[in-house]
Amino acid sequence: MLTSLLIPFRVIAHLLWGVITTAIIGVLIIGVGVFKILLPFPATQRLCSAAANGLFRVWAYCMSMMFQLTQRMEWHIKGDLDLHENGWYMVMANHRSWVDVLVLMHLTRRHMPTPRFFLKSQLMWIPIVGWGCWVLDMPFMKRYSKDLIQKKPHLKGKDIATTTRSCAKFRHIPTTVVNFCEGTRFTPEKHKKKNSPFKNLLPPKAGGTAFSMQIMGEQFEAILDITIVYPGNDSRPVVWHLLSGRLKNVYVDIKTLPVTADLIGDYANDPKFKEHFQNWLNLRWHEKDQTINDIRKTITETR
Repeated sequence: MLTSLLIPFRVIAHLLWGVITTAIIGVLIIGVGVFKILLPFPATQRLCSAAANGLFRVWAYCMSMMFQLTQRMEWHIKGDLDLHENGWYMVMANHRSWVDVLVLMHLTRRHMPTPRFFLKSQLMWIPIVGWGCWVLDMPFMKRYSKDLIQKKPHLKGKDIATTTRSCAKFRHIPTTVVNFCEGTRFTPEKHKKKNSPFKNLLPPKAGGTAFSMQIMGEQFEAILDITIVYPGNDSRPVVWHLLSGRLKNVYVDIKTLPVTADLIGDYANDPKFKEHFQNWLNLRWHEKDQTINDIRKTITETR
């Protein structure tokens, strides 16, 4: 009874913390962006980028605190995060909730370079958040349906061009490139509509990951295959559990994979490489699916 009465206060506390810290740090990042535009000199650009990344790392710490703001939460992390801030990494993660972004910010806040997410183009117009992400050189992706591409053929390859331009910028500053390979958040409806061959995942889209590897593969020190699992099968979204103080555990499995020569190639123009890369990613997704099954079995056995 008391726990239920506390829920509104927990929701308010989390929302205020998230909105206020995001607004303050976002405005500061935008301010750095103004200097970056007005002073287009290499040394100034590097200084502004470093300042913006530093502020983004502060935001990561603030978001990490949300998991402990109104209740104690347990992290169950399996795998290696003994990395360093001055390297380049590729992250492939499943996508269950917007909370996934906060989980990855928590994981990368100390020992990894600041992450860059591939974002939907609509997010660009969210005040402060969208502008701040633009200053941080986050790539904004605009998806086009097959029907629209047939009507307007010049739109074909636009997302590829965006990936190429963004990754070219990342070559000059230590970066963790994050790919939610499913392309969208998992829901039972989407799972059924896509006729997914996986029990817990949507089919992965190989293009964005392959093009990132093509442009930066030789620079990446490792590929981090990260699996995120939230216990329970409640009908309410994970973000509600976080805001209401009911997210008690988060399970994360991290597999560090080498960057091998067979993963770098011309995905757009080499059919054999395209097939190989798709098979490799599908194999990773089958293993990820089994990892989720294993984690859920462990959760059930410990209850």
